[in-house]
Amino acid sequence: MTTTLPAAPHHEAPPAPDLPSGGTVRTAATEVLAVMGRRLRRLRRAPGRAIGVVLNPLVSMVLLGYLFRDAVTLPAGGSYVEYVFAGGAVQVGLACVGPTAVSLAMDFQGGLVDRFRSLPISRVAVPLGHTCADLLVGLVGLAVTAGTGLALGWRSHTGVLPTLAGFALVAAFVYVMLWLGVLLALTLRSIETISVVAPFIVVVLPFLSSAFLSPRSMPGAIRPLAEWNPVSAVIAACRELWGNPATTSPGFVGDHPLLVVAVTLSVLLTSCCAVSLRRFRTAGR
Repeated sequence: MTTTLPAAPHHEAPPAPDLPSGGTVRTAATEVLAVMGRRLRRLRRAPGRAIGVVLNPLVSMVLLGYLFRDAVTLPAGGSYVEYVFAGGAVQVGLACVGPTAVSLAMDFQGGLVDRFRSLPISRVAVPLGHTCADLLVGLVGLAVTAGTGLALGWRSHTGVLPTLAGFALVAAFVYVMLWLGVLLALTLRSIETISVVAPFIVVVLPFLSSAFLSPRSMPGAIRPLAEWNPVSAVIAACRELWGNPATTSPGFVGDHPLLVVAVTLSVLLTSCCAVSLRRFRTAGR
């Protein structure tokens, strides 16, 4: 008579946590750095997406700020080159949305994200690695934009600390836009659709703000949209920090741009991170 021994119980590996606990912060940081390194190596082999981050704001500043500097008159006076510079700096963040969304969508379509999710790594490592790597690209684009602005005649008139605070604000805006790109990738999941939506963000949103023209000079139906556009609030705050010509709009947004920016960016970052992480955990299941 043969005796059949009971099979050993099969224990499934516990799912990886969405966020690392205190004891696994170092491991999570290593995972994020690994994803960052992969993303930067891909950008080095295919720099076309990174070039677009620099090219879009440069085209706007050169075509509008330099060629039309004598053709556009600001309501309150001042240099049009200095007026346009804040719009070009903020456009760096808008230009980062598309490359981040396309890169993450490609990882989904290629099955890489599924392989990552099969490993015992933190769920936040993949999107956080993408956004941290693309933040470095955005900072390079911001530095090139600042150098070009200085060459065209832009100057800050408020001292070192307010000037640095303005660039820190733009860097924060860039990072928030990167998470918007992550959310866009997890929502659309189609590279073709993302390629259609991304140009709308980088081209249309600045023209529906105070980036290049005063909202007071726009048609009445568009003026409220331009005044309440979060991009306009970031631009107004930067102009205030840099002492550049501004076109203040009546109301709470025009009177308190820094407060509006702090609340808007905090809400956008929190909501984009929360929704993106939830969709990343459940996508494809």
